[in-house]
Amino acid sequence: MSFAGVSFLRRGGTTPRSDSAITAAAVSASGYHLLMVDGYSRTKDTPNGECIGVGGCRWVIECYPNAKRPENADYISLFLLLDDETVTDTVEAKFDFSFIDEAEKQAPAYIRATETYSFLKQGRWGSLCFIKRDVLEQSKHLMDDCFTIRCDILVTKGPACTAPFIVLPPSDMHQNFSDLLRNEEGADVVFQVGDETFPAHRCVLAARSTVFKAQLFGPAGDVASTIHIDDMEAKIFKALLAFIYTDSFPEIKDEGAGDQEQNGEEMEDEVEEDQGEDYENPEAKRVLLQSLLVVAEKYDVQRLKLICGDKLCSYMDASTVTAFLLLAEEHRCCGLKEACLEFLKFPENLKKLYFYESQVD
Repeated sequence: MSFAGVSFLRRGGTTPRSDSAITAAAVSASGYHLLMVDGYSRTKDTPNGECIGVGGCRWVIECYPNAKRPENADYISLFLLLDDETVTDTVEAKFDFSFIDEAEKQAPAYIRATETYSFLKQGRWGSLCFIKRDVLEQSKHLMDDCFTIRCDILVTKGPACTAPFIVLPPSDMHQNFSDLLRNEEGADVVFQVGDETFPAHRCVLAARSTVFKAQLFGPAGDVASTIHIDDMEAKIFKALLAFIYTDSFPEIKDEGAGDQEQNGEEMEDEVEEDQGEDYENPEAKRVLLQSLLVVAEKYDVQRLKLICGDKLCSYMDASTVTAFLLLAEEHRCCGLKEACLEFLKFPENLKKLYFYESQVD
């Protein structure tokens, strides 16, 4: 993975330290760029909806210190923009934003994102709610009023990428299993959750969950063709099934991820789950994540539990830390518990918690 450069932000302006950029036509088709913010407290005066752009001739990191939209004003928004007037075809890329503490020592990172995004000229993808400002301010990532964002980019299809003799397609196993769930072909068990039914495949559930394995194939296994579940909402069970079949977090409105602008026109991701619910609302997403974490623990789907715990850390504040700590303790989510205890180490956070609880009482 090639290093594309570092950009510094000081006193509201950007000072590029490298003329190079992550280019869609790069031979390696990958690279990363660092945005180093020196003087974070001064960026908080940036008006809502105004960005700090860095990156180079092809890719630009857009950072909105007070969010891109007024309704997300407590968050920092991050977007990746394809800023190249010469691009005429769609550029497909995976990307990942992360914090780093020592830019010089950072090794090439594995891009965790499994989804490939399609960029047109002046198109952007990113996160409206990357992290809460008060969470950043109490984290280890902010030191001496400075923090660094790393953007890793892997271009999977670019205008000038050299075509190999044999093109190896990416794994589509997750899509195959998603189709299997959606088409209900060969389903041998039906779950009744509220007023909704969910046909599924016993062998898939048993392979992915020890709880389902015991329930469906154990000595006291349930041989009924229809199994009733009364202790969760249908949308939560639907999300659980989607993860079991695809090993990917359900495509519900993420915390801002999936906001795209192409040629100056803003486009929103389609919501594949629960069209009537507003999962752009951070509060609605937080409640969903908490419910999913509980269900993941119940059915021993550990990776889903860890993903939910990791995402919940972004919602940590005085109004949520107590509930998160109880949730983590009850459902054995060590990472979330450690994040709560780290948050409570700071006297300022304890004051905020005391004030919040006194207001609630």
